[in-house]
Amino acid sequence: MLANLLIGLREGLEAGLIVGILVAYVNKLQRRDILPRLWLGIGAAIAISLGVGAILTWGPYGLSFQAQEILGGGLSILAVGLVTWMIFWMARHARALKRELHSKLDAAIAGAGLGIVVIGFVTVGREGVETALFIWASVSSGGNALMGTIGALLGILVSIVIAYLIYRGLVRINLSRFFLWTGLFLILVAAGVLSYGVGDLQEAGMIPGSGQAAFSVAQAIPPSSWYGTVLSGLFNFTAEPTWAQFGAWTLYLAVVTPLFLGQVTARPQPAPVERTA
Repeated sequence: MLANLLIGLREGLEAGLIVGILVAYVNKLQRRDILPRLWLGIGAAIAISLGVGAILTWGPYGLSFQAQEILGGGLSILAVGLVTWMIFWMARHARALKRELHSKLDAAIAGAGLGIVVIGFVTVGREGVETALFIWASVSSGGNALMGTIGALLGILVSIVIAYLIYRGLVRINLSRFFLWTGLFLILVAAGVLSYGVGDLQEAGMIPGSGQAAFSVAQAIPPSSWYGTVLSGLFNFTAEPTWAQFGAWTLYLAVVTPLFLGQVTARPQPAPVERTA
């Protein structure tokens, strides 16, 4: 539940900040007449994201076991790819995000009226679909779908409140540190989801080695213990991984973590965010 709460918090805050920047800039330009079109695009993006989540949740039930495993494993790996791209994109563009959004909105205002709808749809929809896919993958691998979903929803609700307070200028948050630590956390979660996806593909016969554990730490960390349950819920910890699962987990962390830290520490840290208006 905690893992999905933090996923929902980070992803929701990203989307909330984007909405706040767009709305504040529209108000600054004194073009409140285009707000309905902007909100139409944002609403459509939210609807698409919910639709993707519904399809992922209920769509596979009519499939065979092998098809479900292939679909689950493939989508888990896709979710890891998307969230990894998102982590690096935010680390690279965080400082210039406000300027980029202002530039896109200026071009949309100067062009056709549909451009405003597209801006809201694309900027928020990208975050929403990524969030739906990654939360689904995390919930599926975690085992307790209800608690995972509740955690994700709580995280999104908290993120909405925080984004609104930032927009109103009532709170100041060092977003650089926030995205650094949540980025590292998401990398650990993504490594576990990747391992889970590889396990699904092994059970479907797509990757060899199913059922052949590389080693066992079940005595040191019993899966039924409270700490084993916490590790499993947070990071999809497996006491008896296969070689393919362990190799994928290790390689992902060994490559992604230093690249992420290198990108974050290579640029000056921005000051705490103030009101966007």
